[in-house]
Amino acid sequence: MNRVLVQDFVIFAHSDLEMTKKLLAKEPALLNAAVDWGGGDWETALGAAAHMGNRDIALFLLAGGARMDLFASAMLGQLEIVKAMLTLQPKLIDAKGPHGFSLHWHANAGGTEAEKVLEYLQSVKKVELPKFPMKK
Repeated sequence: MNRVLVQDFVIFAHSDLEMTKKLLAKEPALLNAAVDWGGGDWETALGAAAHMGNRDIALFLLAGGARMDLFASAMLGQLEIVKAMLTLQPKLIDAKGPHGFSLHWHANAGGTEAEKVLEYLQSVKKVELPKFPMKK
């Protein structure tokens, strides 16, 4: 697949639902495509939407069959999934998603819908978090 097309799709999935829809309609194989930004920093469109707290884009991608991951689960407020994964693999509390963003970051990005996930993560491991830049 064309690397530039994958990069564009992932970049638009950070914040532009309409362009994400247009590119996916043009090339359905983009749904689970990942771009390697270097140094092991792999990112999918779902990963982009998740760390930006872009619920609408994440839900659109998931409805289309994107592979759910722990970071998107945290952002979407899916507490039972997050608890189950951390029970199975406790070291995932320190896992890093695209660009090195933590589970805590993703839950924080999820805003009100993910407050319970963030509370749970903080109960497992307390971390300092800046105010999420996209939230007011």
